[in-house]
Amino acid sequence: MDYTATPSEGINEKESEKNKKTPEGELGNEAWGKKLRQELIVSGYSLRTIKMYLCYFNEFSRFLKKPIEQTERDDLVGFLAEKKEKGDVSNATLALVHAALQFFFHKVMRKKIVDDIKIAKKAKKLPVVLSQREVKDLIKAAPAKRDRLMVEFLYSSGCRVSECVKLKTENLNFKERIASIRGGKGNKDRIIILSKEWLKHINKYLKKKKIKSPFVFSKKNGKPLSSDTVQRVVKKAAKKAGIEKKVTPHTLRHSYATHLLEAGENIRKIQELLGHSDLSTTQIYTRVSTTELKKVKSPLDQL
Repeated sequence: MDYTATPSEGINEKESEKNKKTPEGELGNEAWGKKLRQELIVSGYSLRTIKMYLCYFNEFSRFLKKPIEQTERDDLVGFLAEKKEKGDVSNATLALVHAALQFFFHKVMRKKIVDDIKIAKKAKKLPVVLSQREVKDLIKAAPAKRDRLMVEFLYSSGCRVSECVKLKTENLNFKERIASIRGGKGNKDRIIILSKEWLKHINKYLKKKKIKSPFVFSKKNGKPLSSDTVQRVVKKAAKKAGIEKKVTPHTLRHSYATHLLEAGENIRKIQELLGHSDLSTTQIYTRVSTTELKKVKSPLDQL
């Protein structure tokens, strides 16, 4: 009698081996990653956040060396401790890793084992702010046309880089000198003010564009720019201007808010223009502004 396994029997043996590794009711880590991604999308998280959360989930999966369903509190503490001990992560990054794991276990697996794991608070650093002179030098150092208009826009509107690259011409209101920001952080819409001079220059620029695009700032083929491209433009301009501070598009947002505050604008209005949900987020600029502090006389000078 021939006892050689038939093709179908061979497949069943492979499936049997697979089932031994993945007990009934358990999913592979890849499947859990897919579930996490779907939950993040439905919850309205940005593509950048989704990418980071999935990255940290995959890191933890590799660290775990067992089915994700068997995760215990000690596994999570061990993973976070290892990342911190390596010295390659700040408290802010560790907080992001913690948030990613908390979302996965609480929202996706419905397993609350992250809540009582405490991590160090993020360092409260003051944002880097440029002086008005430095902003002028930065704009002047940026290449003419699109790139310079982009730097001017970031500073004059206080927009985030993600909002800048998504800005469409249909969102500009030349008559009212305002623009609508659609789907900003937290998927919120808001109104921003626009510079009178910037509107004149952008109007000329848009009329001369050879390839028409729905986006205000676009590539030569009409497609939107990436955030990385804008980052590089700002970094190069800062280097050319001889600015020694670390300058990013977000530095221009910080500078916009601080300069408005120093000019006497109401902090509530600044909060609305920046799209902050909480006033406490905007109030950090009261710590950065030095206008009022400079009016205080040193007691030594009064001796």
